[in-house]
Amino acid sequence: MMNIHEIMDFLPHRYPFLLIDRILEFEENKRIVGMKNVTINEPFFQGHFPGHPIMPGVLLLEAMAQTGGVMALKSLPEGEAKKKVLYFMSIDKAKFRKPVIPGDQVRFELELIKNRGNIKSFKAEAKVDGAVVAESEMMAMIVDK
Repeated sequence: MMNIHEIMDFLPHRYPFLLIDRILEFEENKRIVGMKNVTINEPFFQGHFPGHPIMPGVLLLEAMAQTGGVMALKSLPEGEAKKKVLYFMSIDKAKFRKPVIPGDQVRFELELIKNRGNIKSFKAEAKVDGAVVAESEMMAMIVDK
């Protein structure tokens, strides 16, 4: 549905901190599904952990937040997203179930659970091969750039 170039139209993040590669599904103000192909070339694998590469949990949370950011900004009226940015406010109920390793394809599934003006709350899951590897609830605020 959206490639990396279209994602970059909505998010300010760039390599090496842009952590989603594609948007697979999108329902305005309802749900979004993003994807990341995890490769051994990721810069964080040099130190996390040498000889046993695991994607840091905090980066899985960041990737979920970026996916939510695309949903929130893409749901704005046409032309408004370029004037706005999404700031993370909170993370709750974060759980890490399984490690993510090079070669995994992570699917980020987010559902909007509260929509109060410029405040958005999401339920998020990261999955590999259908199994939940991480989950959380997160809140963010849309503000002017």
